[in-house]
Amino acid sequence: MASWRTLLRPRARRVDVLVALLLAVLGFAVVVQVRSTQSTGVLANARQGDLVQILDELSNRSDRLRQESESLTATQQRLSTGTGASQAALAEARKRTQQLGILAGTVAATGTGVQVRITDPKNQVSASVLLDVLEELRNAGAEAVMLEGTADSGQITAVRVVAQTALEDRDTGIAADGTHLVAPFRFTAIGDPSTLAGAMAIPGGVEDAVRQQGGTTVVTRSNRLRVGALHALSAPRYARPD
Repeated sequence: MASWRTLLRPRARRVDVLVALLLAVLGFAVVVQVRSTQSTGVLANARQGDLVQILDELSNRSDRLRQESESLTATQQRLSTGTGASQAALAEARKRTQQLGILAGTVAATGTGVQVRITDPKNQVSASVLLDVLEELRNAGAEAVMLEGTADSGQITAVRVVAQTALEDRDTGIAADGTHLVAPFRFTAIGDPSTLAGAMAIPGGVEDAVRQQGGTTVVTRSNRLRVGALHALSAPRYARPD
């Protein structure tokens, strides 16, 4: 009787363990596929023209990255040659200083770009929506950004937007780096006008978000814009050059 009980008792064979593992992997793959399908639902329901616009934006971003890579390669070659290396290094240092000044917001900038005007008659456009606008502009290659609104003094005030800029909600309007601004808001962004304007019109993007909160968005392209507001740098309290 003991031998029969031993034979009838289920045993975990190696093939059973492998089958269980394969089933687990298959189940995980099905879950990933379902989530991927759900996440691409917006694109699946988008119109052909919208898909073409998104594809063009991605292509423009790829072109910008390739051009930047080629520029860095050419700079490396100039600096590595013996003839005129000192002059090339000095010119490159001056160029980098100007570029870093633009990125840090300590230097005014001019160039092509767009202006994004956002109205908020119901005072419902939140700081998070304005942050989405800013992120889309940055992702589309904006090199310098300025945000304008009406300050407590009643005058139009501009704030230079940099990496450390904070946007916070207030009872009316928002605070940009501590400066209270109320609508209408206007972003001035320097970059490729077509790419920047396309980023604002992506289906389900910032224009729809502003519309859902009772506001409107108007994008104007320009061949010459000026970002004149400057950001005051503060000395770091804890960070030191390594």
